[in-house]
Amino acid sequence: MSSSNNSKVLTLENMNSAVIKLEYAVRGPLVIRAGEIQKELQQKISKPFKDVIKANIGDCHAMGQKPITFLRQVLALATLPELLDSPDYPEDAKSRARILLENCLGYSIGSYTESVGLEIIRKHAAEYIEKRDGIPSNYEDILLFPGASSGIKNILKLLNAKIDGKSPGVMIPIPQYPLYSASVTEFNMVQIGYYLNESRNWSLEIEELERAINEAKKTCFPRILVIINPGNPTGQVLTKENIEEVIKFAYREKLFLFADEVYQDNVYAEGCKFFSFKKVMFEMGPPYSQMELASFMSCSKGYMGECGLRGAYAEVVNMDPKVKTMLFKLVSASLCPSVHGQIALDCVVKPPMPGEESYDLFIKEKTAVLSSLAERAKMVADTLNNIPSITCNPVQGAMYAFPKLLENTGICIVPGAGFGQEPGTYHFRTTILPQMTRLKEMLTRFEQFHLKFLHEYQ
Repeated sequence: MSSSNNSKVLTLENMNSAVIKLEYAVRGPLVIRAGEIQKELQQKISKPFKDVIKANIGDCHAMGQKPITFLRQVLALATLPELLDSPDYPEDAKSRARILLENCLGYSIGSYTESVGLEIIRKHAAEYIEKRDGIPSNYEDILLFPGASSGIKNILKLLNAKIDGKSPGVMIPIPQYPLYSASVTEFNMVQIGYYLNESRNWSLEIEELERAINEAKKTCFPRILVIINPGNPTGQVLTKENIEEVIKFAYREKLFLFADEVYQDNVYAEGCKFFSFKKVMFEMGPPYSQMELASFMSCSKGYMGECGLRGAYAEVVNMDPKVKTMLFKLVSASLCPSVHGQIALDCVVKPPMPGEESYDLFIKEKTAVLSSLAERAKMVADTLNNIPSITCNPVQGAMYAFPKLLENTGICIVPGAGFGQEPGTYHFRTTILPQMTRLKEMLTRFEQFHLKFLHEYQ
């Protein structure tokens, strides 16, 4: 290898090529340009709009959503224990903070926790899962992570091994959340895209799974099936019957299931209901209840929207005990997840209960957030469907719409290519997170631009 003139040890030519190939559309070039435009507006550079509306990413609080009071109170009390003597905080929040502090070394959240997270929070997560599913959950199967993304990537690493000389394949829905395509590229694994059926409200069809895996077997060894439910960016919610079909397919093909369920609280459409893959799998009984599954939950979405705190859990079901030991070893290299994130997650999996001082306010705030998101989900789909040349399926769940359509509006969205789309179709992803006034303004700007565009170019 010849030395370059600037004598840099690391160059684009000799660095890890997988990093160069990696793409992450949600924070890609359009988002960078949106940041530049914001600075130009601050410098009084003239634009046909007065500000930038960022609808590219599921960042709830950045879009005006207010934090859940109980969660922030517990965080404040645990961060500054002197506040435990203040009369300004409810007793149940103080009690929770004390319990968590008692489980921290030195009675401080500034100390390291266990690599997989505080045991008491893992136990609370297990109780949450049991209550949700009616099926036992073992806290020793639960690991806490700084965001679901970290959990997903760590468990992906376990399966990143060649079999029969073939690289491991990961089945990913198209459209998909680009974390998966980016991680697969980073790890030099093989992406196996399976298309969701847009004409049937982004349904997940077994025939398409079979087409995708049979084609992929020619070049790789399929090992993982990723399901995002409720869907991101497509917003669909799988039926119980559909989940059963998917589980049977994964069993036939000996696939490790990844259930990305971070939007499980975000279900809006009438007749839709969230079913966890674990619940359905166990209710199906053997042999399906013995399958390997990793499911993921986060405090970044739902009604909480605490993206910046980075709190999440993964539950690994039926994992070989020896492999689980390796997973715990792998996670230990990162020392421990953010304790602030762990505390936020604890408030999610163990919220105030009826009769406790914080319960009424908690329910009021939770209900208000989810009701508003449901209203915005309907408004976005209805408005887009009334614009010529655009179609948008109902937003059944999650926080996004993915409409189809054939630097003038100040709206930052993400092109469909960043999530994957069928050849010959053109989409973009928008969040439904801007507060109602801003969302109406955003949709009005978009409609005006689109009608002007059609008038000029049709």
